[in-house]
Amino acid sequence: MPADAFWLALALVLIFEGLLPFIAPGVWRRMFSEILKLQDGQLRFFGLLSLVSGLLLWWWLI
Repeated sequence: MPADAFWLALALVLIFEGLLPFIAPGVWRRMFSEILKLQDGQLRFFGLLSLVSGLLLWWWLI
């Protein structure tokens, strides 16, 4: 059962990641070019924020 949950979660991530480039590729391209302008520290902060948010959500759901 836990392996099934992992694959379902991965499928959801791929679905959500693919929505914006599919629906609005121009917006996605502009957003991506702005992300490339961020400094390493800024990217690390957003990565840490995403990691902590995911862990808190996981902890809350389990």
